[in-house]
Amino acid sequence: MSESLSMYQASVPVLQRALRNLREILRKGQTHAQSQGYDPAVLLQSRLYPDMLPLLRQVQIATDTAKFAPARLAGVESMRFDDTETGFDELYARLDRTIEYLGSFSAEQIDGSETREVLLPTRSRGDLRFDGRGYLFGFVLPNLYFHVSTAYAILRSNGVPLGKSDYLGGN
Repeated sequence: MSESLSMYQASVPVLQRALRNLREILRKGQTHAQSQGYDPAVLLQSRLYPDMLPLLRQVQIATDTAKFAPARLAGVESMRFDDTETGFDELYARLDRTIEYLGSFSAEQIDGSETREVLLPTRSRGDLRFDGRGYLFGFVLPNLYFHVSTAYAILRSNGVPLGKSDYLGGN
């Protein structure tokens, strides 16, 4: 006997966990830089490749992806951030605000959004249209995991001792 997975269960707790794990990955990066005697801020501008976005933007985009998801699924306006962070403490605060904001959504607001029309404005591809299920599983989760994975890879490529368990986090 199995229970079906609701849109709420597939979104809010999953997004919160990914952001908590990202916060811990960042903390380990900051701690590593300090223990090695260099300014942790160097990591925030690190990239995997010159034409890719730096660590700082990876975190900002991950939080944007996460905070817009339940709002769009619930059909409400999302909170906005100005993308003015320049240091680790500001990124931790942004992550914490996003995790708290995600917790403000109830299952009643999200469940049943599988067929809700979601309009996603983009700079490069115009407005993308999804149903709720397609938005969550075809855009939100892959995009979030891309940016969290890239943040992990940036830190790892800078010698931060991270492993798969850091990415996956606790239960």
